[in-house]
Amino acid sequence: MNLISNIWKQPRTSMAGLLIGVVTIAGVLSQQGVTLGNAGSGSVVALISGIAAALLGLLARDPKAGAQSSASGAGTTAKLGAWALIAVLLPTIFVSGCSGVNVAQNIVNWTPTLQSAVAAVDSTAAILDPAAAPIFTVATVGFEAASTLLVSQAKAYLANPSATLLSQLQAQVVNFQQQVNASLLAAARIVNPASQQHALAVIQMVATAVNAIFALIEQISGKIALAQMATSATITLAMVEPYRNRELEAAIVAKHYDEPVSVAKVQIATAEKMEIQAGF
Repeated sequence: MNLISNIWKQPRTSMAGLLIGVVTIAGVLSQQGVTLGNAGSGSVVALISGIAAALLGLLARDPKAGAQSSASGAGTTAKLGAWALIAVLLPTIFVSGCSGVNVAQNIVNWTPTLQSAVAAVDSTAAILDPAAAPIFTVATVGFEAASTLLVSQAKAYLANPSATLLSQLQAQVVNFQQQVNASLLAAARIVNPASQQHALAVIQMVATAVNAIFALIEQISGKIALAQMATSATITLAMVEPYRNRELEAAIVAKHYDEPVSVAKVQIATAEKMEIQAGF
């Protein structure tokens, strides 16, 4: 009876809990490849998840009536707002929908950021101190070729999202991620503090784009494929953690998706957790 009484006394909170449950279940189904059929250009699961998240957002913004507003009411609304944010983030990380075409388009959308970051790398050695320049150059020498290959593979997969092209894309993104991780470790050996900081920041720009693309690919990769990808990941995220610039990382993601930095931080943390669980 207490359950029914609580539902009657706290209808907004109860409805929020129900909607969060719907979004969470939909997110799990999407990750497992369960679609329940198509709805327009997406899946039924994605549609249900989107509607539930939207309703939760509206519920969070439902104000108390004028004179009845109170601190507790404001607190409830704040909690509902936080739940709405969590619900939106649960189903997807760096990606809207789990279809190969959607992911491929999102990957291609990241390529200008990647190419811009690589271009910044190419012009950085000249402004480092003489001792740091050779270290930086050797550490980043393969970035341009790796980014060119990754961009071309992403576009090829978008045009024809086949298993063969996905396999090539998976292999290349892991290879590039390993290159970036190795360059972070190498740049950390630069003695001059100013040059080291500048070198790490520029490499971090490339790393952010590569890791975002990795997170997208992970959404459409099965457990067996992820396990195979992880076998070639000798430099883990934990090894480069001391040299990552979290603020810069979040700023890049927030700018790309035109969202608050706080949301970008949650996205990055969740994507990173998934990578670590997969063995990276």
